[in-house]
Amino acid sequence: MKKTKRRTSEIVMETGEHAAGQPALQHQVVFMGTPDFASGILEALIQSEYHVRAVFTQPDRPKGRGKGVQFSPVKETAMRHGIEVYQPVKIRQEENVELLRRLHPDFIVVAAFGQIIPQAILDIPAYGCLNVHASLLPAWRGAAPIQWSIISGDSETGVTIMKMNAGLDTGDIISQEAVRIRKDETGGSLFDRLMPVGAELLLRTMREIEAGRAVPRPQPEKSTTPYASMLTKKSGLVDWTRRADEIERMIRGLSPWPSAYTFEHGKMLKIWRAEVVRPATDGEAVSGREQEKMNPEAVQELCVHKQDTVQQAVLDSRDADANSVGAGTIVRVTKTELVVQTGCGLLSLLELQPEGKKRMAVDAFLRGYRQSEGERLGR
Repeated sequence: MKKTKRRTSEIVMETGEHAAGQPALQHQVVFMGTPDFASGILEALIQSEYHVRAVFTQPDRPKGRGKGVQFSPVKETAMRHGIEVYQPVKIRQEENVELLRRLHPDFIVVAAFGQIIPQAILDIPAYGCLNVHASLLPAWRGAAPIQWSIISGDSETGVTIMKMNAGLDTGDIISQEAVRIRKDETGGSLFDRLMPVGAELLLRTMREIEAGRAVPRPQPEKSTTPYASMLTKKSGLVDWTRRADEIERMIRGLSPWPSAYTFEHGKMLKIWRAEVVRPATDGEAVSGREQEKMNPEAVQELCVHKQDTVQQAVLDSRDADANSVGAGTIVRVTKTELVVQTGCGLLSLLELQPEGKKRMAVDAFLRGYRQSEGERLGR
């Protein structure tokens, strides 16, 4: 029977047992990650046949006005299982590289760690550094692939297991699995669906690598999409001159964080859910009762045809000339409706959160906050 030699010089039988008939020693894994997505991957590794020797995550952050300490989801998972946690400010510092060398990992697994891994670390593990990336590379290289896939209107995304190199998400692809993006998908729901997919794909890929069956393939140099840049709280500010379908996707993609928001009378108003409604054709008057939810693709086609000029649905025959209504203007208010003009098309706001208050459906919002047609959001 063929034998394989580990970097620790122990002889392991292909059947998973030592020559003496004892169970094979577990392969040693060092895990690097920070957010919820990464914590799910870590949990799957802990429950597998692999031994997670240590976890590296970002330093703790201040929490709220009380200046308490907030642990990362990955740190909380590691502590719950009694795994040693390291939180370097800069992973590339020599003392961290030496620490990793002393740990002698067979694999280093990285999932949304938040720091660039230097070549000195990439060279340490026997089977290499594997990255669990939440997109179908080379699409959406970068820090926020899940959110940007929704914001951009992609029909599918997925998970890639990549052997890391010194570039930014440019290493060889080892395995991929695609996932369809639902019409009502939010950033949070897509995170939740991709996490188990990524965990299962990672474990399957690690086993394939150990068995010598994995066949990495180089990525194309150029990506098919823009760079998935890191998101900040300011990323959620709604630009009402954008098309209605673009704003609706942005609202979903940025939920639950950083969340989409606008301003009303100088106070922040978060928007958690909205839908595109049918705009009127030229000269057509459309009452609130005749509003229809509109397919976002139809809005895009209409707006391109109109060369992205502002198309005002005349919701009341007494309204002024359509072209005089600016983007961000509230064009209809009823007990259950709050409809806003965008750069092209109309957006009905369905779930809102005033500054300092809880999330609420639009009917509850309208009972507590007086809105008037003609008011302008965004200031």
